[in-house]
Amino acid sequence: MTAMTDYLQAVFAMLGPAENRYDEPAAWLHLEQEIGRRLPDDYKAIVDAYAPVQLNGILYLSAHPACAWRNLGQEIRSEAEGWSEWRSWESDDLEPDADPRVICNRPQITFGSSDGLIPLASTDQGAVVFLAPEVHGYSDGIVVQGSESDWVGHAMDFAEWLYRYLMGEEMAGWASAVLHPGPVLLEYLPTGPDERTREAYGPARNM
Repeated sequence: MTAMTDYLQAVFAMLGPAENRYDEPAAWLHLEQEIGRRLPDDYKAIVDAYAPVQLNGILYLSAHPACAWRNLGQEIRSEAEGWSEWRSWESDDLEPDADPRVICNRPQITFGSSDGLIPLASTDQGAVVFLAPEVHGYSDGIVVQGSESDWVGHAMDFAEWLYRYLMGEEMAGWASAVLHPGPVLLEYLPTGPDERTREAYGPARNM
């Protein structure tokens, strides 16, 4: 029997030592009370360890709930409001496997709510990565709207999605695979007006 991969530990091994610039459980509790929903432990662990950060120039974890300058709660609210206003996909003639309502088993899709899609991350190609209440029956799965406005569901946790994306798999919609062999580049984003982006690299990868 093949051993199951611990994707959270695999992500940590890929990205290297945690920065832990922010480590305030109360900030997560406040955010979860605000949206009426507990966020996945693996996502919170990764954000605590590295955010705000851009990974390999392609993926943004650009906020943390304890960071005033790049506040995750504010970012979620802003994204959710924008998505709630832009609902043109509801009138599209989507195939069932590309319709977020079918993917999430919901009659309608809301954003930023306890039973809706919560924006978690974004890519440089314009894709947005959401936490979904359900993806093909899998609780707290990942839904992505790709840069081509296509929707795709992944019945997996965030850590597995992130690991696969950074390994060059097509995880963010059509033609989204981007492989950067070698160590992952971490660009730690400024968290105040006097800071600049700072670069670091993760360990060597056997790719």
